[in-house]
Amino acid sequence: MLHFKHSSLIDAPVEVVWSFHERPDILQILTPPWQPVQIIRREGGLDVGAISEFRLWLAFLPIQWLARHTECQKHRLFTDEQIAGPMEYWVHQHQFDEKNGKTRLTDAIAYKIPGGWLAELLLGWWVNSRLEQMFRYRHTVTQRECST
Repeated sequence: MLHFKHSSLIDAPVEVVWSFHERPDILQILTPPWQPVQIIRREGGLDVGAISEFRLWLAFLPIQWLARHTECQKHRLFTDEQIAGPMEYWVHQHQFDEKNGKTRLTDAIAYKIPGGWLAELLLGWWVNSRLEQMFRYRHTVTQRECST
């Protein structure tokens, strides 16, 4: 099992950062411009049972990804799990912690790459570097959009 975590302090109250993540166009807003992604559907907001489906391209090959929200505590956290997609296992928890009127936003992901320990050994560093790049972008956008 591999793990990734990215955290930053957003200069906005938890309620503002949470509301930003409830936007129906949030996937489009938070997708980096260099990442070829087609959002197919997003249903249910952040609530348990909500669905996100999208297509991404890896080396010009389309990969379908379907995730369902399995946990939601308003203004605190929500969790999505891959139902279908490229990973053997993928759980992404979005955490929102109040810090003196600001929000500590943390994205924590646990995942398994298909192919066992050797695939994880060979590809884990690459996946984590791509995740770091993507979440640095997402948190920068969140900071820009939510700052007071």
